[in-house]
Amino acid sequence: MSITQSVTTEELKLRKGAKFASADEYQLKFVWRNIALMAYLHIISIYGLYLFATKVMWLTVAWAYVLYFGSCLGITAGAHRLWAHRTYKAKLPLRIFLAFLQSLAFQNHIYEWARDHRVHHKYSETDADPHNAKRGFFFSHVGWLLVRKHPDVIEKGRKIDLSDLNADPVVMFQKKHYLKTVLFACFVFPTVVPWFLWGESLFHAFVVCALTRYCVALNVTWLVNSAAHMWGDKPYDKNINPVENWGVSIGAIGEGWHNYHHTFPQDYKAAEVPYTLNPTTFVIDVFAYFGLAYDRKSVSPETIRARKMRTGCESTNHEVYADKDPSY
Repeated sequence: MSITQSVTTEELKLRKGAKFASADEYQLKFVWRNIALMAYLHIISIYGLYLFATKVMWLTVAWAYVLYFGSCLGITAGAHRLWAHRTYKAKLPLRIFLAFLQSLAFQNHIYEWARDHRVHHKYSETDADPHNAKRGFFFSHVGWLLVRKHPDVIEKGRKIDLSDLNADPVVMFQKKHYLKTVLFACFVFPTVVPWFLWGESLFHAFVVCALTRYCVALNVTWLVNSAAHMWGDKPYDKNINPVENWGVSIGAIGEGWHNYHHTFPQDYKAAEVPYTLNPTTFVIDVFAYFGLAYDRKSVSPETIRARKMRTGCESTNHEVYADKDPSY
């Protein structure tokens, strides 16, 4: 169980078919353990940013960024584009590597992450959406992790097809041993490397490379649920909340082109153009070059143009990206 989620006895009973409070009877219930842990994580991370800027070695700064990029990649290329949406296929060595990076990210195991994300797409901006953006920025950003799930989230989650995840031995192994993999990947490994290899203070390495890096990566991922559902253009579908937000794409290594992604969730690029503020796509393409990733799904330019004409917002100038990106 991660610090970003709490499963109640009532939820477990519901998953087994028992009755729980209906949506009409739902009342907001705080998860005080999560609130305390999140408060501590963010407070210590402020100190970590001070250490990052003034105290730690430059090699430790570089290592923290490598860990940040890797943890983001575990979510974007792994939990999101590979396992939640099945936009491409990966051979066993790549799936093991991405599962390790997803444990480094510590955002619940792949099985639960993919399940909740599929619910989010199918029931976006409703009570069944785990981080419903219509409940406000704070709720969609982090508040959804500080309260009990709405009953609709649990009910709809039980109906999502997860047969592909159940059939993947990497996903099921990580699910079974998640706490051990997280302890090593998220906390021990990031701390020991700078201490052992170049003599960084063990305390400084833990605060900067484990806790602060983890906190920053969490907030960047959360921005996809909050900011990328609120502020930006809608060139593909003006009738949905998700938007194109270049700032989120910078931080989340390519996940901010969210209006496109919710319009065409089957595209492995999660964007119209491959490499505009989208390093995740580049990494997947590198894996494909070496034969580790294959069957990458994409949407034809004709289909994209037709959708823009039919449902897109006329005020956007997103089309210029396709003209300027030489890889398009």
